[in-house]
Amino acid sequence: MPNPAQVPIPAPVVPDTVLVGTAAALTAIGLVMIFSASSVPALAEHHDAAYYLKRQIVWLAVAVGAASAAYRCDYRNLRKYAPLALGLAIVSLLLVFEPHVGAASNGARRWLGAGPFSLQPSEFAKLALVVYLAAALSRKGDRIRSLSQGIFPLAVVTAILSILVLKEPDLGTASLLTFTAAVMLFAAGARVGHLLLLASVSLPPIALYVLLSPYRRARILAFLDPWKDAQNTGFHIVQSLLALGSGGVFGLGLGMSRQKLFYLPEQHTDFIFSIIGEELGMLGASVVVALFVVLAFRATRIALASPDRFGFFLCVGCTAMIVVQAFINIGVVTSSWPVTGVPLPFISFGGSSLVTSLVAVALIANVGCRRPSRTRE
Repeated sequence: MPNPAQVPIPAPVVPDTVLVGTAAALTAIGLVMIFSASSVPALAEHHDAAYYLKRQIVWLAVAVGAASAAYRCDYRNLRKYAPLALGLAIVSLLLVFEPHVGAASNGARRWLGAGPFSLQPSEFAKLALVVYLAAALSRKGDRIRSLSQGIFPLAVVTAILSILVLKEPDLGTASLLTFTAAVMLFAAGARVGHLLLLASVSLPPIALYVLLSPYRRARILAFLDPWKDAQNTGFHIVQSLLALGSGGVFGLGLGMSRQKLFYLPEQHTDFIFSIIGEELGMLGASVVVALFVVLAFRATRIALASPDRFGFFLCVGCTAMIVVQAFINIGVVTSSWPVTGVPLPFISFGGSSLVTSLVAVALIANVGCRRPSRTRE
């Protein structure tokens, strides 16, 4: 059997229209909803109703440029740069703790730079981990079924990144790194028993990390009964549920949200789905969910038809990174998941998240365009 690295693969010409169209639709919805959700606080804080929209458009231009580069490169070349990407991710995560380099906000140190030029290294760490695991898994083959030679070394790498992100602190992104790695390991054929063993070892210290902090404990457990402390730990979720409930089936109308009038915190970032539900109703919220399902379905088909193992794992990782995060975010705003503070991909305000999500889609499309033409639809 020939080495996959030596098999000529067609260069990308036309991307998967369903995949790219779905990502474009989600991004367009994001721009509209960012303006709607942020216009009032932006006017009050910055005297410009379009302040956040303008910043997101600038980041969109950066994201499209980065995604175009990711689409046009030969994705197989990423395999040899995987260790470098991982190393840069670790260094950038360490730099956020350096004074005058890392930026602090709301008691957390998650950014590099300042103001509109700040970056969130944990977002790019997710993509670096996906590329690294895809390269490692493509080489391991059946060895992935071994605990010592298979999943343990990769679990250590995942743990290093997760601990650095957890120290920021950012429990949401740390959990996403773990979930994404778990999906990739499972897709590679790792034994379920080994995965459960790793989970049983890692869960107790995470539980202690949460339970030993009264603030984190209350925030995580608030979703069980947010109305019990509606003015404090359950405030975000209560206001989110009020927004979703008042939207009904068809919504109050675009721009007509009442919760964005300084009731619902983080209305244009982590809780933007609540504003979608309030203004566009259950119908609009269902469209957003359906778009993520379509993206997941299309990306999975591309993964299954990928021309090599590295392409397969790259698609699986990028898909898991986006879709798992989307449904965790939706779970948080609907009080179905503990509050973890992760943005809704493509839609929430945030440049680092948008760049990472569009680059991930570009890499999936890259693999899709290089598969044999008979498998394209």
